[in-house]
Amino acid sequence: MVGFLLWLILLLVCWPLALLALILYPLIWLLLLPFRILGFAVEGAFGIVRGLFLLPGRILRS
Repeated sequence: MVGFLLWLILLLVCWPLALLALILYPLIWLLLLPFRILGFAVEGAFGIVRGLFLLPGRILRS
């Protein structure tokens, strides 16, 4: 909602820039998609490693 309001303000102030942003946003989103997927994979790998390191402590605690 806030992003839409900011875009409307940009549309009133400088409509060519607002239209350019409207056109380029999906392209930039598609370009950044592989990095998001890579981030999920790295986060999952770090979670597995953290779980392996914390497993002995959890076993001893219970």
